[in-house]
Amino acid sequence: MPNLPIKLLLALVLANQSLVYAADLTRAQVEQLLAKADKQHPADLRRKDLTDLDLSNLDFRNADLWGADLRRSNLNKSNLQGLTLDLTVMTNIKLSAANLANTSIFGVSLMHADLSNADMSGSRVVAIMDGANLSHSNLSNVQWAADMKNQSMGLMRASLKGANLTGANLSNAQLGRAMLKHAKLNNANLQNADFYSAEMDGVNLTGANLTNANFSHAKLHDAIFTEAVTTGTNFDGAKNLPDSVKPTPSK
Repeated sequence: MPNLPIKLLLALVLANQSLVYAADLTRAQVEQLLAKADKQHPADLRRKDLTDLDLSNLDFRNADLWGADLRRSNLNKSNLQGLTLDLTVMTNIKLSAANLANTSIFGVSLMHADLSNADMSGSRVVAIMDGANLSHSNLSNVQWAADMKNQSMGLMRASLKGANLTGANLSNAQLGRAMLKHAKLNNANLQNADFYSAEMDGVNLTGANLTNANFSHAKLHDAIFTEAVTTGTNFDGAKNLPDSVKPTPSK
């Protein structure tokens, strides 16, 4: 191909690259599989490469997505309620306003994912969510605490370093021993949430509701509690708690 124009050569190279990195299925093919699926015969998306696809507004409740590659895919407003998403690849995924209630997400990277306004209530997550956007998401009753009975390979826990949880609902959330350094929890609802021994250095809790929350033995160096509600909050054994924080006893 020595006489081919440079623009044509570049076009051929780009075409070859797109073929090499193309997803296994198109959106239309995924829709066809979902339309035929039911609980007894789920859509087989197991370990499928679904990178960069627009899969927004789809109902995946009758799908098997275990181990699928969903990097950079758009699943905004999609329904994944109750699914097992263990070992999927979800870096930079878009899940804004998606339904992830009661899902299992284990051993997954959700770094820089967009989970704003998502419903993750009741989910069980052990994943890396550093830098993720979870603003205004529903995280009530989540089970994100480290399972100390299953730590043969070292501490496995939810990591939310630098994550944006502004305005999120974390009422009754279980985040014991979670990593939350420099996370933003401004105006979040943390009523009855458990952050036992969590690493929360530099966390921003401005305006958050911490009523009856448990921060015992949490690490709170440089944490910000401006205008936070601390009625009945448990800070027993917390490290580096600012002197300005004075829990108000429950009535």
